[in-house]
Amino acid sequence: MAVGLVVVVSAVVQLNKHHTTVNPSGVTTAIVQKGIFQYSRNPMYVSFTLTYLGIMLLNNAWLGFLLLIPLLFIVQKGIIEREENYLTRKFGEEYLQYQSIVRRWF
Repeated sequence: MAVGLVVVVSAVVQLNKHHTTVNPSGVTTAIVQKGIFQYSRNPMYVSFTLTYLGIMLLNNAWLGFLLLIPLLFIVQKGIIEREENYLTRKFGEEYLQYQSIVRRWF
């Protein structure tokens, strides 16, 4: 959970430095490629996943691990792919270049 917290704080700091939104529904004004974003295109989703795993471990909630797979599928299909389509339309080649260098998750 601590690693998840560090990752999300790092992501928010970088987004704020580049004056772009943290809100996935908001208007993105820049492709952030510094800090944690040089390792993952989606560090906030990585941090949420790590936090979820930490909560499952602390509570011995093993069923939660089974639920993680469909949850990640929904995040991937329902959120991340839509965000990537939006960023490709908005930033074109700049985003495609970033996509080719940095992994989606880690």
